[in-house]
Amino acid sequence: MADETKTPDPQDSEAETPFTDADVDARDLEIAMLKDEVAALKDRLLRTAADMDNLRKRAEREKAEATLYAATNFARDLLSVSDNMQRALAAMSQEAKDGADAVTRNLMTGVEMTEKELLNVFQRYGIRKVDTVGHKFDPNLHQALFEVPTKDHPPGTVVQEMQSGFAIGDRCLRPAMVGVAKAQG
Repeated sequence: MADETKTPDPQDSEAETPFTDADVDARDLEIAMLKDEVAALKDRLLRTAADMDNLRKRAEREKAEATLYAATNFARDLLSVSDNMQRALAAMSQEAKDGADAVTRNLMTGVEMTEKELLNVFQRYGIRKVDTVGHKFDPNLHQALFEVPTKDHPPGTVVQEMQSGFAIGDRCLRPAMVGVAKAQG
């Protein structure tokens, strides 16, 4: 048998290349399309991750607010208890307290201690008294009942408190009932 090894023909080399120019163009086009798809999917992934992070942060913030403000209605109802204790303490002058018998003094001491404990519990849950006298009138925290003409205080300054106001966090539970200074004239 004769040796049938073929010697490479330089003209046949183009025929033996695995890809034609059309195949190369189609492959480049497919690579470009796949790169675009990868970029689009990567963008979607990053946006979804950012959305999930924002959702997690919002849920944490809402949970914290719900925890802080959960006691709002209950606290608002307890404000009348605090008011009644203040009235009970204000009903008796210092001279009457000093001249009172031991039972009455003990009763007044008990009311004072109960009021202090109630205010401590309020403070523990983020409920605080609103500052009034000597501060600038704030319609978000104060309710003006009357104006007092005076030269001693600048106009718009709270000069008298009729009823204490309370706030929980940033929110007003009950505005303070106040008298506000106005220019004398």
